[in-house]
Amino acid sequence: MKTVQGKPKNILQSTLDAIKVSWIKHKWLYIMSIPFIAYYVIFHYMPMYGATIAFKDYDVVLGVSGSPWVGFKHFKDFFHDFYFTRVIRNTLLISIYNLLWSFPAPIIFALLMNELRSERFKKTVQTITYLPHFISLIVICGMLTDFLAQDGLISVLLSKFGFEPTYYLSYPQYFRTIYIASGIWQGIGWNSIIYLSALSGIDQQLYEAARIDGASKLRQVWHVTLPGIIPTIMTLLILQMGKVMSVGYEKIILLYNGNTYETADVLSSYIYRLGLSGTSMRYSYTTAIGLFSSLINIILLVTANKISKAVSESSLW
Repeated sequence: MKTVQGKPKNILQSTLDAIKVSWIKHKWLYIMSIPFIAYYVIFHYMPMYGATIAFKDYDVVLGVSGSPWVGFKHFKDFFHDFYFTRVIRNTLLISIYNLLWSFPAPIIFALLMNELRSERFKKTVQTITYLPHFISLIVICGMLTDFLAQDGLISVLLSKFGFEPTYYLSYPQYFRTIYIASGIWQGIGWNSIIYLSALSGIDQQLYEAARIDGASKLRQVWHVTLPGIIPTIMTLLILQMGKVMSVGYEKIILLYNGNTYETADVLSSYIYRLGLSGTSMRYSYTTAIGLFSSLINIILLVTANKISKAVSESSLW
């Protein structure tokens, strides 16, 4: 331990000295980080105080601090809500379908791209598949609405195969398929970038050794390629598990209508409809719903992380 005139240096003073040295050494790095720190403090940490209205009967006039406490009343009301089963079921089903179809799609696409030998063709395919990611979600939903109309492109094409032209977005049984399929189309190219980066980091000598041992292409993928990107896959899967109850409302509310609430209405769209649109403005009630979904997401995230760590030794922490 450092000493000052034979005495232990004061801990507080040591800390201040260390901060001073670090500031002098990394001054510009700290200055550049100020906007990012301010963003998280203002838009992520300060709003956390507002979550207390989930336990209050919030009144705009009285404010957050002046509104009376009601405990878990809003949570109990939600659990007994007529639409509770519907929104939970729809949220879980869309999330599960996302995990089954949308999550592996960019992995498979990246594996296929990794096998292409023509760099020109590979770059062309990548450019084409990346483009939908940069199209505004409103434009995407507008395109889907037009294409799936009774006289739209998709309806006309399907009619050539004997299907009756119809407005597919008005039928609840088609909504989830449309939602998932359009999401895959929009994100498969962009989401494959991280997997392609992981594939580029695999030691090529492993492939040479596998070929010497007589391994076929499929065997090389199974025994070399997939194990090489498993840490990346597991990390993204854990993060995806942490968003199971957080299906985004933007695309939902742009595509659904009164006819498709049965299969399209999820927690986020229900919160939007009750808390931000119409005349109900049930702030406390919708905050309680949001807090409930966040709690479930945290539980799923921690559980998925523990399982991944035990099974594959890959985890977030």
